[in-house]
Amino acid sequence: MLELKRGLAGLLLAGGLLSQAAFGGGYGVYTSDSEFADVLEGLKMAIQERGMYINNVMNMGEMLERTGKDLGTDTPLYAQAESIEFCSSVLSREMSTENPVHVVNCPFIIAVYTLPEETGTTYVAHREIPADQVESSPAMAKVADMLKAISEAAVSW
Repeated sequence: MLELKRGLAGLLLAGGLLSQAAFGGGYGVYTSDSEFADVLEGLKMAIQERGMYINNVMNMGEMLERTGKDLGTDTPLYAQAESIEFCSSVLSREMSTENPVHVVNCPFIIAVYTLPEETGTTYVAHREIPADQVESSPAMAKVADMLKAISEAAVSW
């Protein structure tokens, strides 16, 4: 099934934004033909130039490769994969003021990755804010717009 989804995703690359259905929905997925390191640097800069603080850069690819070996599988999931955790005190305060449960959206996370069998394509992905929250919450609409703008800036490198 994963191979079918990846094949479908390959057909949708031309527009820069993959169909959400290709990955089960709920994710904003963007593509670039730039190198992984350039897109990752672009992501960091897009976050910082908006005055937000990067809490952590997690090397997800390395961790998953290491644990895969521990579990008896050598099949690589990613050629490279890193997730960036970051925070906006302004947006976090706004969304939590609207609804205390919105605190679960902190920190924000955007991932950059490449797939072993797809050389020349770098992906950027984030969880989407559900449409009903975007429609009913001005703060969550701002968060959704921010995640999209930062992701688009990263793939434009």
